Amino acid sequence: MDTAMTITRESLLTLEAYAKARPAMREQVMAEKKLRRVALGEHILLIFENELLIRYQIQEMLRVEKIFEEDGIRHELESYVPLVPTGSNFKVTMQIEYADESERHRMLTLLKGVEDRVWVRIAGFDPVFAIADEDLERENEEKTSAVHFLRFELSAGMIAAAKSGAAISSGVDHPAYSANPGALPDAVRASLASDLR
Repeated sequence: MDTAMTITRESLLTLEAYAKARPAMREQVMAEKKLRRVALGEHILLIFENELLIRYQIQEMLRVEKIFEEDGIRHELESYVPLVPTGSNFKVTMQIEYADESERHRMLTLLKGVEDRVWVRIAGFDPVFAIADEDLERENEEKTSAVHFLRFELSAGMIAAAKSGAAISSGVDHPAYSANPGALPDAVRASLASDLR
């Protein structure tokens, strides 16, 4: 993956400094997350990641696991930094959510391959389908996983259109599940367009 190391070892807070900064950062992250959550129907949620959300995730992992040694910190960076968009793409965590366990198991079986059928569309262009799970295979013979990591790679024309206000929409087109909620609200569209350069 072509990740620009925007989050570096040097830019992370120490556990002590993070403990002080955490309440304000958490508030900022919760507000940002609201703008970056896109529901595709009732059971698929997309979270469009950005540097702030991933930085928070890394700091939280270091805090919860009490990681302060270099190897542990480097491992968290290597795990999470690839989820930061690089200017020509959207990086997304996709969650498949069914409250009932037997229903979830049944649907994860029916939804094999759904991660490859999720799309993003910039108005005036064809939909771009996800490149899924580049870090590791999350599907087996029987079923798909409840969590996937997606990348949507955009052309220069798409980026220019999105930056100048073109509508952005997202959906899923799978035999067992389809959703096309239409254009994203303006605040969500603006937040996503800010990932592009």
